[in-house]
Amino acid sequence: MYILGLNAYHGDAAAAIFQDSTLIAATEEERIRRIKHWAGLPTEAIRFCLAEAGIRLEQVDLICVSRDPSAKIGQKLRQVLLGGTGPAALWNRARNSFNIKTLKEDIARELGIDARHWNARVQWVEHHRSHLASAFFVSPFEEAALLSVDGMGDFTSTMRATGRGNRIDILDSVSYPHSLGIFYTAFTQLLGFPHYGDEYKVMGLAPYGKPVLTDAVREVIQLKTNGLFELKGQYFQHFTSGVQMSWEGGAPVVGVLYSPAMIRRFGPPRQREEPMTEHHLNLAASVQAVCEEVIFHLATDLHKRSGLPNLCLAGGVAQNSVVNGKLLRHTPFEQVFVPPAGHDAGTSIGSALYALHQVLDQPRPPFQHQAYTGARSDTAAIETLLRQRHLPFERLSDPALFDQVSDCLIGGGVVGWFQGRAEFGPRALGNRSILADPRRSDAKEILNLKIKRRESFRPFAPSILLEAVGDYFEGADRVPFMEKVYPIRPDKRAQLPAVTHVDGTGRLQTVERQDNPRYYGLIEVFFRKTGVPVLLNTSFNENEPIVNTPEHALECFLRTEMDMLVLENIVIRRPA
Repeated sequence: MYILGLNAYHGDAAAAIFQDSTLIAATEEERIRRIKHWAGLPTEAIRFCLAEAGIRLEQVDLICVSRDPSAKIGQKLRQVLLGGTGPAALWNRARNSFNIKTLKEDIARELGIDARHWNARVQWVEHHRSHLASAFFVSPFEEAALLSVDGMGDFTSTMRATGRGNRIDILDSVSYPHSLGIFYTAFTQLLGFPHYGDEYKVMGLAPYGKPVLTDAVREVIQLKTNGLFELKGQYFQHFTSGVQMSWEGGAPVVGVLYSPAMIRRFGPPRQREEPMTEHHLNLAASVQAVCEEVIFHLATDLHKRSGLPNLCLAGGVAQNSVVNGKLLRHTPFEQVFVPPAGHDAGTSIGSALYALHQVLDQPRPPFQHQAYTGARSDTAAIETLLRQRHLPFERLSDPALFDQVSDCLIGGGVVGWFQGRAEFGPRALGNRSILADPRRSDAKEILNLKIKRRESFRPFAPSILLEAVGDYFEGADRVPFMEKVYPIRPDKRAQLPAVTHVDGTGRLQTVERQDNPRYYGLIEVFFRKTGVPVLLNTSFNENEPIVNTPEHALECFLRTEMDMLVLENIVIRRPA
């Protein structure tokens, strides 16, 4: 049986394909269309998944979608009757629901087949159930407490549950208009970051300020005795006019979420070119601190109710790696698992897994890391591309490649590293990465000057050999998907200036030989030469989605000033 999982007509549209319980491929539409957070019907991702599976669309037996238009229908109608949704937002939601209902026909039309001759069944899976499934069913836990937190999906912003074996049992949820994701996004907009997905910038900015405004921020959101929370409606536009969202041309756009009351309380919105003031820094720190308090509140109560030692976390707010790294210190949980794609793209996998295990009662397969599920290329195709472009290159064995790349890094060079299958999720994990020497105090400036051209307050991540993590980080364990931030040991911070954030932390990725032998091998050679088992790792892109193909990587290399490009075992050097 072939199962196609989709996140469709929503930001971070994506597709995944399973044969029975085996994941064959998964990718985000943005990687192919080259528009960040692409929203709509992920037709190119579907084509990719079908090609990877070697099947035609007609051979798909089940389509699973991480939406359920009938979910909480009574609460939706009540919100409209109370005047909490404006006409424009109501029309957008109605149009979106119509698109979802005609999804099978839309896919068939786009891929050129007659839907009447395609016998696939459609399974609607509530958005947050898909999130929970995307974390629990790929986790190493036989049983766990489950928490999904994001902006909103199917009229829900937060869902708590327990998972045992191949079953998920829902405990409770928080309904729209109350949302921790909207809370964070509203302040993100107020701080001058208006684009969809900009919340990570506030997380990176927060350590530069002091949380002296937490009492004021706490006025905006209230913790409840049942372990949940509520927003104070006067501070948010969506309580009266709904969330205005569009994606003309594929790029999602969210309307202004903060209200005049929020402006009066916290000051006018920062304009795009306006410099950061101490107030802005302190507000970012305070918003992050209150967000952490809410997550700890949700999780601590969930632990009390479930009595389980393990936590699986998903949803857009689960991309807040600072919170993730603090959960074990601030809650009774003993282990925390966050999947590589905890955001909305991951619901393509989650919807399929929910159908497989919860609906069809299929047993879970053995645990394995599943971060590398995207596009791949072969050496022959890469050589053909480079010859067509009349570019000189050299083909090396792995030992020679690791030797030359490590020497380039040690000499202050910046390397584009492209190998294997692309990562699924927002993090580059050693297959589509830009690498630098973490020991260089000027590495951050070099990267921003040569390639990234991004805000100076945003940190770069360390990739570290798993065996060495205890020597460099406090309280850290396995972090394979770069999903948690931990303190770097004080005696190691001077050794790693390029990846140590202003507060002494790092968003690490632990690298294991079994998961990524070639990336592990490169770090191992760098370690042997320098005594430091760490590389600076940032995503292979320049203000665009992460590169997906050799062509994307080559174009990024040519228009930037990186020193070396590695495409599998092929090396291209920038002329001196």
